[in-house]
This record gives sequence, C-alpha cells and structure tokens, in this order.
Amino acid sequence: MAIDLPFSAEERQNAILEYISKEKRVSVLALCKEFGISEATARRDLEILEKSGRVKRVWGGAIIDDTSPPELPILIRESEQSIEKIKIGQAVAKLIEPGETVFLGSGSTVLEVARQLQNCQELTVLTNSLPIVNLLIGCKGITMVVFGGELRDSELSFIGHITESALKEVRADKVILGARAISLEYGITSDSLAETLTDRAIIKIGRQVILVADHTKFGSVSTAFLAPLEDINLIVTDHSISKDYLKSLEEKGIELLLA
Repeated sequence: MAIDLPFSAEERQNAILEYISKEKRVSVLALCKEFGISEATARRDLEILEKSGRVKRVWGGAIIDDTSPPELPILIRESEQSIEKIKIGQAVAKLIEPGETVFLGSGSTVLEVARQLQNCQELTVLTNSLPIVNLLIGCKGITMVVFGGELRDSELSFIGHITESALKEVRADKVILGARAISLEYGITSDSLAETLTDRAIIKIGRQVILVADHTKFGSVSTAFLAPLEDINLIVTDHSISKDYLKSLEEKGIELLLA
C-alpha cells in the first residue's frame, strides 16, 4: 500500500532514500506507485539523491550508494547545516547538570555543544578535541581534562593507543559524540578506522552516551564500523529527519530528541 505523500520535496526524497535502502534496487515505476508521484518527479528526485551521493542511478531506476564520500575537514564542516547544529547544541546543553563530568568528542556538531557550555558553572569537561580545548580555555566554571595522543589532522582530534590508555582511568556522567554516518542496518560508521577504535573506548566511559547528528547523517554508511545503534542512549537531531526514519528508530527502542 502506498504511503502518504510527505509535506515537502525534501521529506519525499528522504522517504524515497529509506525505501531504496530497504529494497536495495527500485524502478521508477515502483516509486511512482509507492509515493503517488509522476515519472518526471521520480526521475527528478533520483537525480537530486544521486547528486548528493546517496544513490546510484541504474537503467530504469536506482540502487543505494552505501559508501559515503570522504569526510571534509572540521574547519570546513562548521559552516554546513549551521542552524541545525546550533539548535542541537542548545538542546544538549540543557541536558547537562551543574557538577557533572562530560566527555566531548570530536566533530563540528560536538563543537557547537561546547560553544553552548562556555558559561556553565561547576562542570568538568573531558575531551580529545583540540578545537574544544581552544574554545573552553579560560572558562572560569569549567575544569578541563585533555587527552593527548596522535593528532588526526582533518578532525584536529587526538586518537590512538596513548589516548585509549588514558581513557581507562576516567568515567563520565555523559559522553557526547558526533557521527559520520548512521544506518538502521549497519549502525554508526566513520571514514577512519583509527578514530573508531578511540571512539569505542570513549563510549565505554560514559554512564549516558548521547549521539549528536543533523539529518544529513542518517541513511548513509561509511567505511569503518563504530558501534551498533543500541549502544547509544539518546540521539539528538533536527526536525528535518524523515518521518519514516524517525519511526524506524523509535521502533528499535532508541530515544530521540528533536532540536
């Protein structure tokens, strides 16, 4: 039975992406029947999804493109989905209580969380992110613990054996991590195997693990497996996430907060 037509072209395209992810390969005619749209609209939606790198066009239809393109450096990504990231940062900051110990991981969305915490009082921040260190230096209410190691140039984060060894000595009330790609089938993935190993160690120290990601990170898969979605206690994202994806995550029992 065909699903209800989404309210906007973007929502429809996200729903089409989810449909292709489940079916693996779909025809233009199947999309017309499923979504109640014309062939011209279906082809136009597939062209847009292909340009975004999320599907591949094939004769008569499309298949899912499971490989995400390489991640841009953090200093460039700061300007992408900036409004969504600000709202996510504000929502997460409200979840943090005075006196807590919080681990802030790497990434542009987590960096926005850090910006919202600059005026916090009685907060201990653990981090392996150089931009977060630079941002929070001098904040009177924040005690910082920095984890060194091998510097990953594109992310400006410290990773590797030294970082992971030091992580064994601490615990955090909340761990806040970003994500390269999030998939219902393949979980959370990254484009750096070395960084995923460090991020796995980070997840282990948290009483509550919060994943922060804007809507563009959902429905894609990158090279290196980080963790199953079930390892995450809460996902904070924006309202542009597709309704179908939202429903699927809720059916998995994953708590979500829309910023």
